[in-house]
Parts: sequence; structure tokens; C-alpha cells
Amino acid sequence: MGNFTIVAGARPNFMKIAPIIHALQDQQKKGLSVKYRLVHTGQHYDKKMSGDFFEQLGIPDPDANLGGGGGTQAEQTAAIMVAFEKELIENRPDLVLVVGDVTSTLACSITAKKLQIDVAHVEGGIRSGDLTMPEEINRMVTDSITDHFFTTSEIANTNLRNSGFSENKIHYVGNTMIDTLLAQMPRFNKPEGEIFDALKAGQYFVMTMHRPANVDQEHKLKAMVDAILEGTKGLTIIFPVHPRTAKNLQAIGIDAPNLKMTDPLGYLEFNYLVKNAKCVITDSGGITEEASVMNVPCITLRDNTERPETINLGTNELVGTDPTKLKPFLEKVMKGEWKKYQGIPLWDGKTAERIVSILMEKYPD
Repeated sequence: MGNFTIVAGARPNFMKIAPIIHALQDQQKKGLSVKYRLVHTGQHYDKKMSGDFFEQLGIPDPDANLGGGGGTQAEQTAAIMVAFEKELIENRPDLVLVVGDVTSTLACSITAKKLQIDVAHVEGGIRSGDLTMPEEINRMVTDSITDHFFTTSEIANTNLRNSGFSENKIHYVGNTMIDTLLAQMPRFNKPEGEIFDALKAGQYFVMTMHRPANVDQEHKLKAMVDAILEGTKGLTIIFPVHPRTAKNLQAIGIDAPNLKMTDPLGYLEFNYLVKNAKCVITDSGGITEEASVMNVPCITLRDNTERPETINLGTNELVGTDPTKLKPFLEKVMKGEWKKYQGIPLWDGKTAERIVSILMEKYPD
């Protein structure tokens, strides 16, 4: 049967590949001789990504860590490509499977294709239309050389068709991130600490901000946080803070008793908070997917999104990066008048099974 190399470069990537590994393991338990190697490019160093992290996800430690972290985007891309080329020459697969839109996705797909190895892209066809985002360039370049697209929505399918890709390359399967969310939901747990002990379900906000457009200009960051504090009417706001953002917040002297800044949280703890929140305020794409499926109101502080299905069928609203636009959305949340999750097709927890079924069909030998 098929021999696959699965690539992950950052924590969210592992959430996306975990169900695919489980589905491959299920095939092995049936006695099929399918093989896979899990390669961590080392793009993001994260002290939380210990053995416990892989154990929580129920996946083995990576077979290889390429150590491609640090440096500029170009340096990182180059380091990953050099190391991944060596990995593929030593362990040549039938297909390399990449996920999402990080530097590793781009670097490893290019390396594989230059060695004439097929590439499958999980989350293929996603587009924001914003070329100022490195992720958009990663998506476009990866998709331009991909052999099999595993897509999350009909919108992604349309994007690929409009780019001239043939129907037999496009496989509409759903969202593996939601496979992980639904599988892990029974294990969500409240973080430890006084801040969290005091929380009541539906009576607090969760906030994440990391994009340069929101956090790198001090006056703009202050205006956004002030608008959020005003609109949330004294309710607790849990804000797991990226170190760069924490530094900028200290510089502008934000001090509000209901704004609780915490260290970054683990997957099970963070999603416990989201599931029980009144609303999520974020500039992350992945969180909009998870909040939608958990039917939690979601306000996105971006001018565009690569996940429009979270707006059309989910609980997400695109508010933009102008703090003056925030007030009516927060008023809606406070009045309990937010839209409900309508259900996004194939976001049902069975996406990885569909992916592996297609891989087995395409690579039977």
C-alpha cells in the first residue's frame, strides 16, 4: 500500500494531522501495509510541544525534526528545504502531505515536487485575497504545484476551479481541525489558577491578538483595547498574550481590572475557555472555525478572511481593524442577539477518514 510523508511545522499543524495519523493507524490495524513518516520541520519552537503534547493528541513523536526554526522567512524557508531534501532522499515516499499555510507548507511542497514526488495539500484552495499576508503567498504557491487538494468548503473548490485545476484533483472532504476539536471536546478542562476559578460560563470574553496590523502600532493597539474594554461593560476578558503583544501593551500602559492577561494556554485549556465564553474576539483564522462549531459568537479583527464559510454559516463576523467599528457588534453580543451556527457541510469529525480513503485509492501499491 501507499507510503506517505506527513509534514507539520507549527502547533496548529499537528492538530490538523493528528486525525489523519489516527485514520492511517486504523488501516494498519486492519492489516494493510500502509506506511507513513511524520516529519516536524521545527519551524516553531514551542516549549509546550513536549512528549505530553503528542500524547494528548494521541500521535507518536515525529520520526524526524528538521530543526528549521529561527531567522528571517527566507532563511527559514531555505533551512527547511535543505533539510527536507535530505529527508526525502533517505526516505522517499509516494506522496508528501502538507497542511495549512505556514512556511513549512510552502518549503516542503516545493522540495517534494523538485524531487518528482506527488504533493497533497490539506486545506487547499483557501484564499483571503490579501497578498500582504505571508500565509496567502504560501497558499498560492503550494496550490500551484499540488497534485491533490483536500478542501474544507465549496468556496475553496470554486477558488481552485477558477484557477483552472481539474475536478479530479479536488477532493471536498471537510476540516481535519474540526475532527480534532470534536474528538478532544470531552477532555477540555478549565485552566488552573484564581483567574479561571472565578469565571462563570457565558459571563466572560476570550481575546487573542497577534497580527502586526493590530498589535505593532501602539496608538492603534491602545484604541482597539480601549474600545473592547468599553464595549464589554466590565465583564472579564481573558487574554492569552503573545510575548511581543505583552511588551507593546506594557508600553501603552493598559491597566483594567477586568482584563486578565495570561501566558499562552494549552489546546484543551484554551478551547475549554472558548466553549464556555460569551464571545471570542480574535484575529486568528483557526479560532473562527472552532468558535463557529461550538456555537460561540466570534468577532474577527481583520479586514479579510480566508474562511468565509465561518461568516456565511458560522458564528463569525468580520469587523475589521478600525476600533470605531466595534461598538455595534459588542452591543449585539451583550443583548444576546448574535447569529447561531447553521452547520458547515462535512465538518462532522470524519474528514480524516475521507482523506485516507482517497489516498488508499490513489496509491494502492
